[in-house]
Amino acid sequence: MAALAFESPASTVQPMLLDDGLHAPTLTTTEERALNAIDEPAMIRCLESLLRIPSVSGSPEENEAQRWFAGQMREVGLETDLWEIPLAETTSHPDFPGSEVHRASALGLVGSWGASEGPTLVLNGHIDVVPPGDVSQWTNHEPYAGVTRDGAVYGRGACDMKGGLVCNLFAIAAIRAAGITLKGRVLLESVVGEEDGGLGTFATLQRGYRGDAAIIPEPTDLAIIPACAGALTFRLRVTGRSTHASVREEGVSTLEKFWIVWKALDELEKRRNAKKDALFTRFSLPFPLCVGTLRAGDWPSSVPDQLVAEGRIGVALGETMGDARMDLERAIAEACASDPWLREHPVKVEWFGGQFASGHIAADHPLVKLVSGVHASLEGRAPDVHGAPYGSDLRLMVGLGHVPTLHYGPGNVKHAHAPDEHVPVAQLRAVVRTLVLAILRFCGHDGEMTAP
Repeated sequence: MAALAFESPASTVQPMLLDDGLHAPTLTTTEERALNAIDEPAMIRCLESLLRIPSVSGSPEENEAQRWFAGQMREVGLETDLWEIPLAETTSHPDFPGSEVHRASALGLVGSWGASEGPTLVLNGHIDVVPPGDVSQWTNHEPYAGVTRDGAVYGRGACDMKGGLVCNLFAIAAIRAAGITLKGRVLLESVVGEEDGGLGTFATLQRGYRGDAAIIPEPTDLAIIPACAGALTFRLRVTGRSTHASVREEGVSTLEKFWIVWKALDELEKRRNAKKDALFTRFSLPFPLCVGTLRAGDWPSSVPDQLVAEGRIGVALGETMGDARMDLERAIAEACASDPWLREHPVKVEWFGGQFASGHIAADHPLVKLVSGVHASLEGRAPDVHGAPYGSDLRLMVGLGHVPTLHYGPGNVKHAHAPDEHVPVAQLRAVVRTLVLAILRFCGHDGEMTAP
């Protein structure tokens, strides 16, 4: 399929958006028919099979999973566009968001269905996962076993976010199985590289895919997240002076000098989190600063003369990445100015890897109201609405694609990237049902008889 260029919001049919997310329309017979067409056992089997493909970011299995999922899209009846991402061209683009792993090749994948004349809803999800970590900490099964037990599906990526990706697919499958014709169009985007910067979504936007709105079912525990903080990866290089450990006072230990820097970073984090956006009041640290790796010295009985620390700094809503970088660089410079050695040998700051801007839509955006209303009509209560302290592809959809986007998906983020990662079947069920109604109400459809 050739690349399509959807313009937002030039649709002739207006999406069905609610004025009050707490009062959803009564279910129609058409909507009930679509909900009844959800094949939950098949959805669970599909997720289990997808979990057995170890699609770690940058691995060959990333592409293997894309090819497999393209086959699932075709079985559902979607028109699919599976293409080789031009890596050299894409990664050299001035807006490229960065990456942290090497890829020899990468595949983009979009399935489409419906009428291009109406409003377009994008369902986006990433198929790449992080490594399993210490396998001995997985207590119930192997990381890529893909098993269901005690009401949950287990495996690396079950929560983040193959569970949500499969919900996208089976929501569309249910509508098609129910014989319903959309007045608008739905795009199902399966992307690679989300975990290390956003290559797949960036490449999908570069290929011309747009929509009037987008839902990304990242793990939100059935909450709606219209705002995500950003995150920038940094590297600090500290220089000391080596000497024999027996006369260590003659040298300058980079570990001791890094302690000065560490204290400055701690104060920077406190200052940057002193004032909180209303969407982030539940978090003590909505924009955390973390040093994740530390390497120093090359011999046990030598004073370490080189130290490299790598970490991430959170980017606040509305803050530019440039301002966040300057804030950290200023704090490092002030710390160096306070110490005679560091004044003469200042710490070098480098920026590398994934560079996540923050991104958001308004908490009262019509898309938030639509999904809130659908969730309320199915679950009997309005969902929580709050921000998230992590970076995601939401910022690319909103910032570069100008597509209003929110997160709403199954699973709790505390289980993402963790041993025994899992997603509750009950939440998979809730999300696929919500997505079915969101698609129908946003895109419009033929046959609107109110149920008795």
